[in-house]
Formats: sequence, C-alpha cells, structure tokens
Amino acid sequence: MCGRYSLTAKKEKIASRFNIKLTADLKPRYNVAPSQTMPVITNTNPGELSFFRWGLIPNWALDESSSMNMINARGETVLTRAPFKQIIRKQRCLILADGFYEWKKVGKNKEPYRITLASDEPFAFAGLWDSWDNGDDVINTYTIITTTANDLVRDIHERMPVILPPALEREWLKEDIKDKEIQDLLVPYDSSKMSYYKSHKIVNSVNCDTPECIQVAPKIYPGETYFLFE
Repeated sequence: MCGRYSLTAKKEKIASRFNIKLTADLKPRYNVAPSQTMPVITNTNPGELSFFRWGLIPNWALDESSSMNMINARGETVLTRAPFKQIIRKQRCLILADGFYEWKKVGKNKEPYRITLASDEPFAFAGLWDSWDNGDDVINTYTIITTTANDLVRDIHERMPVILPPALEREWLKEDIKDKEIQDLLVPYDSSKMSYYKSHKIVNSVNCDTPECIQVAPKIYPGETYFLFE
C-alpha cells in the first residue's frame, strides 16, 4: 500500500531529471495525501507535467465516492481487475515523488517511516489515470500501482509502490506496450538502491505538510519524558 508520499525537490531538478517542460510553479510537498492534486507525466502528454487528483474515479462512475478506495491498484491483478483493466493499456502515467511513508506496527502503536532512494534523487511511481465528467467539469485522477515489498521495505510493510528505474520510465509511457511488458515492469525496486528512516510523527496528520514531516524522528519529543529504567 502507499497512502502518503513526498515531492520536495526544486522544480529545476525535476525538469532536468524527467526531461520535461515546466509551465507551472511547484512548491515542495512534504506529506501528500489522497484527494490532493499532484504532478504526473501521462502517456498522452509525455513532454510536460499534468496536475491530477490522487484517487482514481473511473470515467463511468456515478459519483466521486470511489476515489478514496482507489488510491492504489495491485500490480498482480491490474490487467484483469475492473476498473484498471479498462484503462491500463491506454492511460498510464509516471507519478513524481522523492519519498513515501509506511507505518510499522510496534506493540500497540504504529511508527511512521520515510522510504527513499539511497541517492535521495526524485523518482517515479508507476500509475494509471482516468478522466471523469461530473456534468460541470472534467476531473483527472490517478492511482499508484503497488507490488510485494522488497527486502528493505518488508521490514516495515508487506507491500510497496512500484518504482520504475529511470531507464524504464519511458517504456511505461510508450503507446505500443504489450501486456507482458507491463507485467515485467510491475516488480519491486532494487532494495540495495533504497534506504529508510523513522520519520517525525507529525506526518501522522494529513493536515501537516511542513519540512518537519521529512525530518528524522527525535529520540525524545518535546513534552515527553525519557525513562532510563522502567
């Protein structure tokens, strides 16, 4: 699963990294949550950023209620399960990020961890997109494809988003991609090229989108007491 991520790199770095034209300003996002609008690169407009809402609304949906249930799509069934099978061959995208969060269960609590590339470079999740007409406006939305966790992420969570190696990002966007090629891309990223750390608990709140979200968790939070002996 992937329910929160970040994109904090400067726009010049993003433009250079993904070889795209930036026509809009980008502000750092430290705690991206479902229903928020974020930059993606679509297969139909691969030369520049598009801004879509996270949480897929199929084009045939009666209302927006499906979006919160479709923030992720399982890579193992994306070619065979509705509504993803209707769009995966025609509507794929790169979802720009530089880290994502997962929560590890520790006793009765869950502790947030931020997972990044070891290089700290921006990267792209494999995604799908669709357009929904509500009668007054067209809403473009996306979902992040997930796969089984690699050896590094498995210590925190059993699943992870599909991160595409840079050399294969344009393969994901090509128009004539075959089903076998799609499936071959939906695999766990090389764990030796990733790292993680315990994140500041402020990230637990979807209302917090500040630099503290990506900070390493302190040993003691303000107002807490540290006991050497229990």
